[in-house]
Amino acid sequence: MNILDKEKKLEALEKELSRLDDEDSIQDIRIKIEDYKRRAMRNLTAWDRVLLARHKKRPTAKDVIDNVFNDFIELHGDRNYGDDKAIIGGIGKIGGHVVTVIGEQKGKTTEENIQCNFAMPHPEGYRKALRLMRQAQKFNRPIVTLIDTPGAFPGIGAEARGQSEAIAKNLYEMSQFGVPILAVIIGEGGSGGALAIGMGNQVFMLENSIYSILSPEGYASILWKDSSLAEEAAESMKLTSYDLKELDIIDAIIPEPVGGAHREPPKVYRAIQSTLIQALAYYDQQSPYEIKTGRYAKYRNIGFFQRFNYDNLKGVVK
Repeated sequence: MNILDKEKKLEALEKELSRLDDEDSIQDIRIKIEDYKRRAMRNLTAWDRVLLARHKKRPTAKDVIDNVFNDFIELHGDRNYGDDKAIIGGIGKIGGHVVTVIGEQKGKTTEENIQCNFAMPHPEGYRKALRLMRQAQKFNRPIVTLIDTPGAFPGIGAEARGQSEAIAKNLYEMSQFGVPILAVIIGEGGSGGALAIGMGNQVFMLENSIYSILSPEGYASILWKDSSLAEEAAESMKLTSYDLKELDIIDAIIPEPVGGAHREPPKVYRAIQSTLIQALAYYDQQSPYEIKTGRYAKYRNIGFFQRFNYDNLKGVVK
């Protein structure tokens, strides 16, 4: 039974609770609900977290912007081709700081998802993001990015307009900025589509978000030629927040309510806001040089280098 099946059972109990008016019965159901949450909804598999990261009711980038930042002003377009609705960006305030906010936007309905291309940005989306980040650098504003994408859009038109170049240019220029970049993975963090706005001085993940080179379905198709093995792939990919914290890929995990962020969004917004305010305060006294070199050191220190011993090939390769 996966987390979505368990959620249905929990919702049935909550529906039963809403129909009761007897205090004793209400108390009995409340105890059942809390017991069920404790037994069934806490020990999640990697696949459970994939399902929660993709949950149709999960808060989107716009939800986070509206509830975490004040006085947000949205800015549009890449000044070259068009305005990609898969990327939402602008200027807002948080904890006494004026920041540039950039997020990958999913829709909540089919119509909204079509409008924002299911949060798969085109190159003009990444160029819009870069335009806003350059503006932030010019005016010495910190940058906050909200990552939630299955990946950059791989269509012919996107490739013709320079998808790979747009992503590469973002990575190159983000590495040079002297303002702090804080990246928050709020849902799916898929491949280069996530990295294109994800090169942060600090990278945070919501507890049930995921961050990986590609989807579990894609991984299973490539490795085992069978996309139905996505659940097994999720376990081996080490894509959960706990896996990535252990590997020092991310800096901190932002906790979610039992059952996922969609269960109690205000609690999630407060946790994101608190995390960002604390992180922004850390960089207040740092120079642009310290901020840039700190980011550089972060990525240089990920993983390790192991020299290959060619002596092991003697007698094997002729």
